[in-house]
Order: sequence, then C-alpha cells, then structure tokens
Amino acid sequence: MRVLILLVFLLLGQGAFSQDDFLAKQYFNDGEFKKAVVFYEKLVEKNPRRTDYAEGLIACYQQLEKYEEVEEFLLQKIDLGNPYPTIYIELGYNYRLQDLIEKAEENYEIALSAIEENPNFGYGIGFRFQRYALLDYALKAYSRAMELNPQLDYNFQMARIYGEQGDISKMYEAYLQLISNGKSSKTNVLRNIDNFISADPSNENNIKLKKILLQKAQKNPDLLWNELLSWLFVQQKQYSSAFNQEKALYRRSDESTLQRMEGLGNLALEDGATEDAKSIFEYIIKNSKDAVVSLNAELHLIDIALLNPDKKELEVVHNKFEKLLEVYGFQIQTIQLQVAYANFLTFRKDMASEAINMLKMSLDLPLNRYGSAYVKLALGDILVFDQKFNEALILFSQIQKSLKNDVLGQDARFKVAQTSFYKGDFDWALTQLKVLRGSTSQLIANDAMQLSLLISDNSLEDSTQTALKKFARADLLAYQNKTDEAIATLDEILLNHKGEKIEDEALLKQGELLVARKEYDAARFNYQKIITFYGNDILADDAHFALAELYRNVYNEPENAKSHYEKIIYNYQDSYYFPQARKNFRMLRGDSIN
Repeated sequence: MRVLILLVFLLLGQGAFSQDDFLAKQYFNDGEFKKAVVFYEKLVEKNPRRTDYAEGLIACYQQLEKYEEVEEFLLQKIDLGNPYPTIYIELGYNYRLQDLIEKAEENYEIALSAIEENPNFGYGIGFRFQRYALLDYALKAYSRAMELNPQLDYNFQMARIYGEQGDISKMYEAYLQLISNGKSSKTNVLRNIDNFISADPSNENNIKLKKILLQKAQKNPDLLWNELLSWLFVQQKQYSSAFNQEKALYRRSDESTLQRMEGLGNLALEDGATEDAKSIFEYIIKNSKDAVVSLNAELHLIDIALLNPDKKELEVVHNKFEKLLEVYGFQIQTIQLQVAYANFLTFRKDMASEAINMLKMSLDLPLNRYGSAYVKLALGDILVFDQKFNEALILFSQIQKSLKNDVLGQDARFKVAQTSFYKGDFDWALTQLKVLRGSTSQLIANDAMQLSLLISDNSLEDSTQTALKKFARADLLAYQNKTDEAIATLDEILLNHKGEKIEDEALLKQGELLVARKEYDAARFNYQKIITFYGNDILADDAHFALAELYRNVYNEPENAKSHYEKIIYNYQDSYYFPQARKNFRMLRGDSIN
C-alpha cells in the first residue's frame, strides 16, 4: 500500500513538472515573458543542472531587461567552481546588452582562454559565439582549437561564418579543405557552395572559385581539383570546358571508367548543347572497351542526328541502325538498340509493321520481367500507332499486373487509359485514371489528372460526346505524326464547338502542334486566347508556361517571359509547372540558382 501511495505521489509530481515545462515554453514562445519567468524560476530551482532551463530563465530576464538578475544568477554559477567556459560568454553578452562593451570583451576573452587549457572546448565556445552573432570571436575559438589540436576540424563551421561575413574566398578555402581532408562529402560541400555561384561565368563568386581551384590544381595535381572544376563548368553550362577536365580525369584515373563522361554527355544533350554532346559521345565510342557503353553513345549520336533531320539524314540514320544491328544482333544486353530502331521505323519512317515484327522477335529473348516490360511498352506504343488498340491493351495490362507498384507499371496503366481514350472507351479510361491521380510519379499523376478532367468535363456537357470523340481523333493523329490532319481536326472543334469546355483543350493542343511546326505567332495567339477567355480554368497555368517558354526561347523577350512565369508563381502554386517556372524566373532575374 505504501509503495502504491508513493507511486501515485511520484506520478502527480511528474505531471506537475511536465506542466511547468510546457507552460514555460508556451508562454515564452507567445512572448509572455512575465508569465514564463515564473515557471522557469521554479524549473531552475528544482533542476539546477538543466542548462536548457537556465538558458530559458536568462532569456526571459533579458527580454524583461532584468540584466542585474542575469548577472547575479551567472555569478552564483561561477562561484560554485569549475564553470563551463560558455558561461562567461553568457555573462559577456549580458553586459553587451547594457552597452558595457569593455566588461563584455573581458568575459569573452576569459572564455577563449579556456581553449588554451583544453582545445576540445573549441566547438562549444565557438558555437555559443555564433549563436550571439559574435562571428570574429567564433572564428578565433575554432581556429585556435585547431592550431592546438590538429585532429580537430571546424572548417565547416568556419566556412559558414566566412559566408555570413561575405569573405567568399576564405569560405571556399575552408569548404575545399574539408573535402581535401576527407572530413565531409563532396555532395554536402558543393550543396553549400552552390548557394554562392550562378550560371554566369562572369559572376564574381564564380571567378573566385575558379581561380582557387586552378591554383590548387597547379600546386597539387590531385584529381579532386579536376572534378570540382568540371562541376563548376557544368554549373556555368560550359560543357566543352567540363569535357576537357573529364578527359584529364579519364586519362589519369586508374579505374578508367567513362561513367562520368556519359553523365556529362547526357547533361549537355538535355541542355541543348548538341555540338558538345556530340564530341563527348564520339570520345566515348573511341575510348570505351565496353560494348554496351559504346552502343549507348552511338544511340545518343543518333538522337542528335534526329533533332532536325531532312530525308537524306533519315536515310543515313536508317543505314546506321542496320549496321549497328548487324554488329550487336538480338541480345539481352542490347534491347535498347532494338527498341530505338523500332521507334525510328515507326515514328520517323512510318514502317510500323517491320517494327512490330522486330520487337516480337525481341520478346523471344530470355528477358527478366523488367526487360520484358520495357520491350512490351515500346511494342504497345507502336501497336497504338498502327491502331491495333486491343493488342496494345493486352500488352499494357500485362505490364501493369507484372509491375503493379512500379513506376513502369503505373506508366502502363496510363497507356491503358490513353489507348482507351483513343478508342472512344471513355468510361474505362476514367476508371484507370482515377487510380493514377495518386501516382508516385508527378508527371504521370499530372497527365492522369489532365486527361481525367478532359473526359469528365466534356462528358457532362455533351452526353453524345461528339466533341470529345473529335478531340480523341485529333490526339491520335498528333501521336501518329499526322500534324496537318490533327490541326485541321482541332480547327473543326474550334469552329463547331465554340464556347464549350472542349475549346481551351483544343486551343492548347493545337498550340503545341503549331510550336512543333515552328508557327510561333499562331501558337502564341492560341495560348493568349486561353488566358483571356479561360483564365480561371484548369489549363491557364499551361498556357502561361507555354507563353513564357516562347518568349524566353523563341522571341528573346525575357521581360514578357518573366511576367508569365510570375503569374504561375503567385497564382498557381499547386501547378505542375511551379518549380520550373520559379527556377526560370529566378534565372532571368539573375539570381543564383541552386
């Protein structure tokens, strides 16, 4: 019974203690310092060793300008003997709040002197100085501790301080020392450096970093400096300069891997630096001993050749594919060649039958489920092109079941919906799309939402779904590269279904096709019409983004581009385009882009 009574009292005491702790913090956060101080005084009295309560009490006193109480409290702690050195920083800061600068500095120096006896105090003292924005003192603490004990490394903390002080060169030196010493990962350090540079090579901070890296490379020919120079050139979109660094790395590396080179080539290609990308992939082909790596580079060169081909170039590419197929044949390791060739035959040469036969042969290879899904997905796309919808649906459904929770399976489910849409089976398409709106892939989820809204909105308005069927027809024609027919079908919708919900969808789709045909003024008219007449509807952000891209990339009118990006940033924050719009806006404004 006594034990039970004791337990009850202990629980009641713990409850009261927890309540005091909660109320102290709550009142402090609400700025009610007079109420908070009452609870912190109780907590400090009951828990004299809890530094967080002591700091809370000091902060309350200082907010209430009770500096004498703080001084008395701290001096009592010091009189107890063997105080932790940061208490002198607290005392000094309390004097500083009273403009007693000399007394403040005396206590700061006492705190610093503790490092002479024990360099391990360096971190705690430096951190406390940082907390009060006493950055010069923090640097003294960190640097002196490192001098006395070379095993300590506070370069990360010092780099942050140099950055805050605007001493960018010293900040770079500190960060680079961290990487050189193996005390921090390159990824972590570069993430911090990235905040201070931009895509502009003439930016002062970029020039400083380049100069430091070149000096280090001259003094110590470590591969690290080539890697970092390559990284900097990539941020500046100087892919040719980055390529030179990567070649130096490749020649001097024991591993002799071309993986970094492949990554650089892909970046250059994605960024439209096709000549640089071409040089990189040609270098890979010349130097690689890995057949798959060489083949991938060959396929990238074909991608470059197909950016703006004429009939003669298409024949050259056709012959190139034939030669590659002769060299590599039908192998599991080279199915990417078979798929690429099949897509070329279908979408560039309108030879779907030959492509279908080839991919069916590929499916006879002993592929794993991912390899099989990859080929089936490509084959399904070609069957849709050839309007063999039922056969395509069977393949997409097989992938969906095989890789149910994989992005590839979700992609296949979307293709089921899209194919059903082309067929005019709108109800089944909607069933699939409802599931996909929660897809882990934002792109799939966005596409699913757009198609779902297109079907549902236009089914409610028109029970016969006449306009929707025409739109599905136009979409299929566009997929088949029958651009003129697709544009004509959309013109028919715009003429005969004016004012209906389908109009903004038709304007947007037609705008995309007009851009592909380089009829930019006509496309701009379509996008502007959406904004004018459908500014509050679901496609307004699409139109703003499309217009911004036209003004940025085609018309070279950055102010107009910024205006449309800004509309997305402020009015459509849940838009799929929001992250890219913000990035492009900041780039046009001249900000540093992370």
